[in-house]
Amino acid sequence: MNKEDLSDLRAEFDKFVQESCPSGEMQQRDPDAGDKEDDEPVPQFVDALTAKLLAPALSGVYLSRLDIKRIAEAIDESLPIKERIKMVRSLFRHTNSKEYLKGAFDEISKHINGRVLIYQELSEAFPASKPIFDEHASKAKKTMKMFEQIIDDFEEIGPSDDPIFI
Repeated sequence: MNKEDLSDLRAEFDKFVQESCPSGEMQQRDPDAGDKEDDEPVPQFVDALTAKLLAPALSGVYLSRLDIKRIAEAIDESLPIKERIKMVRSLFRHTNSKEYLKGAFDEISKHINGRVLIYQELSEAFPASKPIFDEHASKAKKTMKMFEQIIDDFEEIGPSDDPIFI
């Protein structure tokens, strides 16, 4: 196939697309762009949580999109794969009980503890790097203590509660 045949094929394809698809349907969409749900308000603690939890320099661990998806599935939630911050916001958007928070934070802690165990193994295998891994493990443990504080400070809202008098 020569260059001329390819350009003819491309022109034919473009014509087909214009005739077959209304103009609005052909716009490319960024899968991470979000939707109306991403703009909904979230509980007050979520912004502080995402700022600390999703920054490996602060939390000591990196939680991937897949990790967040697995955490959601473990607590019977369904999350689409998006940006990590949007996934965490979606996970906690409709939080209304300490029990839900405890379950979510327990599952996140399991993932963090898994990373801490890896850090311990690596520090034993590579003693020269032990201070670096110990620092990451220390940050991870501080992050998990933050979960306890969030749970203690969270005020439950029941379906029959009047939000004005809480």
